[in-house]
Amino acid sequence: MKRKITDQLLKWKDSSERKPLVLQGARQIGKTYIVSHFAGISYKNSVYCNFEKEKSLASLFNNLSPKDIIANLSALKRQAVMPKETLLIFDEIQACPQALTSLKYFCEEANDYHVIAMGSLLGVSVNRGESSFPVGKVQILDMFPMDFEEYLWAKEEDFLVEKIKACYEKDSPLEEAMHEKALALYKEYLFIGGMPAVVSDFVKNKNAQLASILQSDILEAYLNDMGKYNKKSEISKTRLVYRNISTQLSKVNRKFQYKYIKSGGRAAEFEDAIEWVCLAGIAKRVFKLEQVKLPLQANSSDSDFKFYMSDTGLCCRVQDLLIEDILYDNPLMNDFKGGLTENYVCTQLITNGLNLFYWTSGNQAEVDFVSRIGQDIIPIEVKSSVHTQSKSLAVYASTYKTPYCIRISAKNFGFENGIKSIPLYAVFCIGEL
Repeated sequence: MKRKITDQLLKWKDSSERKPLVLQGARQIGKTYIVSHFAGISYKNSVYCNFEKEKSLASLFNNLSPKDIIANLSALKRQAVMPKETLLIFDEIQACPQALTSLKYFCEEANDYHVIAMGSLLGVSVNRGESSFPVGKVQILDMFPMDFEEYLWAKEEDFLVEKIKACYEKDSPLEEAMHEKALALYKEYLFIGGMPAVVSDFVKNKNAQLASILQSDILEAYLNDMGKYNKKSEISKTRLVYRNISTQLSKVNRKFQYKYIKSGGRAAEFEDAIEWVCLAGIAKRVFKLEQVKLPLQANSSDSDFKFYMSDTGLCCRVQDLLIEDILYDNPLMNDFKGGLTENYVCTQLITNGLNLFYWTSGNQAEVDFVSRIGQDIIPIEVKSSVHTQSKSLAVYASTYKTPYCIRISAKNFGFENGIKSIPLYAVFCIGEL
């Protein structure tokens, strides 16, 4: 399946300032597949090393000289490793700290050799002090589940993608029939999500029940990781936190609250568990802005945040939803619908490289997301339906000078009274890389 990250990999390959590349992202989002595919179309050959499955490979990195490492890998794998023509793939590199350290020397002494390293739990390993990271000697690239544009590509809806992009640029409505079709596909994506194995199976078999089984397998793998790569004292807490993220999305006040994890819960008790799921790439915190000033990060709270899962399909699976609940707007899930929609918008914007925050004005107003888009700080309001009545954007606009506001909803494209209206299916256009 076509992935946007391929273009970034090609830019890395052709860069005159290329360094070893570290590809980060959650487990089972397609890192190994996309790098192997990239190697097949861009190099004469590739040498694949999985440090989690091939424990003996670690012995080849006791000597950190790239020349010796290459010679040993060539002999072991029975493949020639050639400058610029061979791609060295180091998978699950967090399992071999020496291999991670070797990237520094590949950068300094053997930069003609192309190296891509990957690690599903690399963030956990490095931040927990299990590995030292070669700061400044590697390029880091983040990978995410498939966004809605990539989902449409998988569904062979390339023409629809181009129509959506054209309407976004012109603020002109999409033809009504196409608008309804795009909304239906968006609802389908909410349930299926962007995990490549799930998308591939659903496109092939069109069976939502099979998709749910695959999602359950992925969730089980995540829970197993929490047991294998965590302190014993943190395992149960990490699992509780992860399962609780989607539950709190159904609350009117979506600020994450520890008391909903367990009665009397406190930040100190769960902060390591929260850090773990974020470092593993399976959840994302969005912090509250204390003041709308640059830099936004420096003016945000370090304790007030909203929490989102990395994939809406997994979010639905945790809550045991059926695809019919989403497609036909089951009224019994009205409380959850708004939070799920916010989760979707969050994942799409993060994939486009936007740094997200939210804003409140006491009990008067709350803007779901605030981000710097280009040179401007833009408020973004999210609505799950065509009903867009809200005073929050008006309160924000009267408080801060903003060139325009964004409202995401089921309504068609438009621009009126300083508000850019963007349909839910077009979020992938905002701040597009």
